[in-house]
Amino acid sequence: MPSAPNDPCPCRSGEQFAACCAPRLDGSGPAPTAAALMRSRYTAFAVGDTGYLLRSWDPRTRPATLELDPAQRWLFLEVLATEAGGPFDQAGVVEFRAHYRDAAGRAELHERSRFRRADGAWVYVDGDLLA
Repeated sequence: MPSAPNDPCPCRSGEQFAACCAPRLDGSGPAPTAAALMRSRYTAFAVGDTGYLLRSWDPRTRPATLELDPAQRWLFLEVLATEAGGPFDQAGVVEFRAHYRDAAGRAELHERSRFRRADGAWVYVDGDLLA
């Protein structure tokens, strides 16, 4: 977890953690867009917040439990494209690359993720892994 609210946010938005993903993770501010939710979910992976990951997952596709690999260190995020997912949309898609390091070395997760609104809040539905 960032050590102070003024630290850069792990999602690399350019904002301070307190003004970016912290309100999503602590429940004090909902994500206004699908991309903002995706960024906050990346940050949750980076800081090991499985509770937030499960809460922000669509109940229809959410796993019962989630275990993160403690040896996996998330390095940075690239948002490549978005489709819809704005403040007035009901669904959206975000394509991203999340770079990480684990016991095998550096790697990346390239995904096209689907999001929807559930009870007014954005939730992660599922995604397709891309090469």
